[in-house]
Amino acid sequence: CNISDVLMLDVWKPQVGQKIGTVGLPLPGSAFRIVDPESFETLETGEEGMILIGGTQIMKGYIGDPEKTASVIKEIDGIRWYVTGDKGRLDEDGFLTIVDRYSRFAKVAGEMVSLGLVEREIAKTLGEHDQIAVAALPDEKKGEKLVLLLEGEMEADALKEQIKSLEMNPLFIPTEYFKVEELPKLGTGKADFKGLKKLALSLSESI
Repeated sequence: CNISDVLMLDVWKPQVGQKIGTVGLPLPGSAFRIVDPESFETLETGEEGMILIGGTQIMKGYIGDPEKTASVIKEIDGIRWYVTGDKGRLDEDGFLTIVDRYSRFAKVAGEMVSLGLVEREIAKTLGEHDQIAVAALPDEKKGEKLVLLLEGEMEADALKEQIKSLEMNPLFIPTEYFKVEELPKLGTGKADFKGLKKLALSLSESI
């Protein structure tokens, strides 16, 4: 579900003031709220959590699909909120910063790990023609594990050694590495995360 699915464009108005690196303030008649992604309790200013958007422009729901509606619309304190699926934070002036998508997080040993952050850190060790993508797969011991797919000239064993120099949190280090001919991509050229997870699962089950 995209935010454009639930917001009516005719109520959008220009914002006065800006902060570089943020997406700005809520639109007139709207509000942002940052909550714990599991309990939906409101978090303090500066804390990172699930971004909710509230206001009169929020849709009533999906026609004939109450389950999908319940998954993205939450009523808190008498206000209907749209669950964006994004992780972010609000500063003391109410400006919103988006950190990542919760769909691109893994819960490893009870800790939320951003797959995007892991990819950006590991990318520092890559050559010009190398690309990586990280997927989260179920793991009996830690809940989820990180699986890395590598495309390019570098070999997986060499990448493992390079990662050691990054001094990353051990929970952020992938458990399995696979060299692939090509990383899954959408027709737009962007990463195909569903295809990536499917490929990672297939490779992981083969060992």
